[in-house]
Amino acid sequence: MIAEPQPGIVLCHLVSMQNRAYTLPMQSYETNYVREAHLFKALMHPSRIAILEALRNGEQCVCHLEALLNMRQAYISQQLAVLRKAGIIADRRYGLNIFYRIVQPEVLDLIDLARAMTGSVSNTARGATSRACSCPKCTDHISQC
Repeated sequence: MIAEPQPGIVLCHLVSMQNRAYTLPMQSYETNYVREAHLFKALMHPSRIAILEALRNGEQCVCHLEALLNMRQAYISQQLAVLRKAGIIADRRYGLNIFYRIVQPEVLDLIDLARAMTGSVSNTARGATSRACSCPKCTDHISQC
């Protein structure tokens, strides 16, 4: 069992170099980067990035994401739970529908930067509405067309 680092105590790692044990101080670097690692872990799935792309233009309900991304509702809900736990998105209930929105918009800058670095393009149709979605937001939009 690994003990939690205590303030003022320098932890050490044993490193084997050519069959000799050396003790190196660990400046609690592992604990300094935990939040960043959790953020990147939440972004490590293509479906989660597609969901964030769909949320780029504002909040969407699960049924809208299901229609837009052509994924099952249960699968989308699992991916939304990961993003919510990471603090990237938040939800609100409106009747029977749950709407999701991005609360950390800087994540979109990360996605854009990754896209620029890899030369890839988004597969999500931005701003598209699907007639297969029956949520109040989409049916109000369709009736205004």
